[in-house]
Amino acid sequence: MKIKECCTVESQECIAKGIYSMWISTKVIAKEAKAGQFISLFSKDGSRLLPRPISLCEIDREGGRLRIVYRVAGAGTEEFSHLKAGDEVDILGPLGNGFPIEEGKGKRVMLMGGGIGVPPMLELAKGIHAIYPDMKITAVLGYRDSSTFLVEDMKKYARVVIATDDGSLGVHGNVIDAIKQENIEAGVFYACGPAPMLRGLKMYAEDKGTEAQISLEEKMAC
Repeated sequence: MKIKECCTVESQECIAKGIYSMWISTKVIAKEAKAGQFISLFSKDGSRLLPRPISLCEIDREGGRLRIVYRVAGAGTEEFSHLKAGDEVDILGPLGNGFPIEEGKGKRVMLMGGGIGVPPMLELAKGIHAIYPDMKITAVLGYRDSSTFLVEDMKKYARVVIATDDGSLGVHGNVIDAIKQENIEAGVFYACGPAPMLRGLKMYAEDKGTEAQISLEEKMAC
């Protein structure tokens, strides 16, 4: 069930270069949302007709709050980066299918996030840990350089392996390079990130005969 709701910004901060973390207070959407889903934020500028889709980083159902972590990539996200506590924003959600957490039951789980595909992995790690506290979770996170984000948050729930394109931190290369170098094995993969990364994971999972749940982040006027 998706709902359009006028929500209130609780807080916002810049957590890395061009990366912002915002907590939003909602009356309904937070209670309905699950890991892997997203919301669409509407601009107050009438010339920007389409809302901007942003994945959910954390869900506080009891407190009625959502956390989004996003990169400023255009006029719409630039507008959102100036919102402050007490400001109102219209959002539509929850949208998307989300991740089927039960698929990982009894298996070693690997979470893969590339760039702005990292944020939805945090709520997924929290959700898996809450249901299966003894499950071994490895999160392989890919960044452009050493300007990382959400690493310490993720370490609360998973072993973290970092890959950077320029080799300034962790494994030099992408997340697939990190998996191979660290010899990481899992019974199920969950992933979100740029298309080349996801294509690489698909081929890797097929070669290993491992189940993979992939979140495709694409803008669609629907």
